[in-house]
Amino acid sequence: MIPEMEMWMLLILGSAVALGLYDVSKKHVVAGNPVMPVLFVTTLCGSGFYLLISWLSGAIPAYLGLSTRFHLLVIGKTFLVAGSWVAIYCALRELPISIVSPIRASSPFWVCIGGVLLYHEIPAPLQAAGMVLILIGYYLFSVAGNLEGISFRRHRGIHLVFIGTLLGACSGLYDKYLLGRMQLSKDAMQFWFSLDMVILLGLAWLAVRLVRGKGPAVRWRWSIPVTGILLIVADWLYFYSLSFPDSRISLISLLRRCSVIVSFTAGSIFFHDVNLKRKAVALGVILLGVMLLIFAR
Repeated sequence: MIPEMEMWMLLILGSAVALGLYDVSKKHVVAGNPVMPVLFVTTLCGSGFYLLISWLSGAIPAYLGLSTRFHLLVIGKTFLVAGSWVAIYCALRELPISIVSPIRASSPFWVCIGGVLLYHEIPAPLQAAGMVLILIGYYLFSVAGNLEGISFRRHRGIHLVFIGTLLGACSGLYDKYLLGRMQLSKDAMQFWFSLDMVILLGLAWLAVRLVRGKGPAVRWRWSIPVTGILLIVADWLYFYSLSFPDSRISLISLLRRCSVIVSFTAGSIFFHDVNLKRKAVALGVILLGVMLLIFAR
């Protein structure tokens, strides 16, 4: 038998690996493909996989008959996450994964900023130091990006990845509100979120087709269904690890952010990114900043 502490640590490490592979798979999906249709299909595959598991486990009846208020709250989360996903997918079409993934890993910085603005949480000295380190890491990435002709001030892809990261951080703050103050069931929320996301992205894709016409055809790749399934697996392992009484949220958050090491390493190998030494230093500075933010809580 695996001791309980080792079990939840194995689960969150599995989540980090799945999340890192999810980022790599996203990059493979969008290369030469239109964003909206592949985003819809990957989401459909992932949500279909989750709904199948829910049906086989007999959990679906418990998710039915919930209040209108519950659904409106979950729809709010759906809009935030959909906006984040669209921005990140578009950014991955234009930028190396060795730049996108580390910026995404800095999400705790923006959550901390949101906590200060929304919940009046004053950062501890170590948290303030972590925030400074993350800003230094951003600067180091801007230097590496300039060597590749990527301006952090002017490049559309950089703007998009920051927008996606900000929206993702807003979603994290909203999750805190939904699961904490509103006491929503995380399983019911994930179930309806999955359904709502498919509907929302499907309508968005239809709207784009009506405005712009049919557009380029989608090149089918094995990574399309794999991307959706990897995200479901990563989230499921994450929530499962949180269910253990002795699990430590500080360690869980930090270990999950280590997914960037997987995406940075695997993505750089598969997509032949350049300036990896400079980017690795910048990544290390950001991860150190994230570590200070998490352990200083």
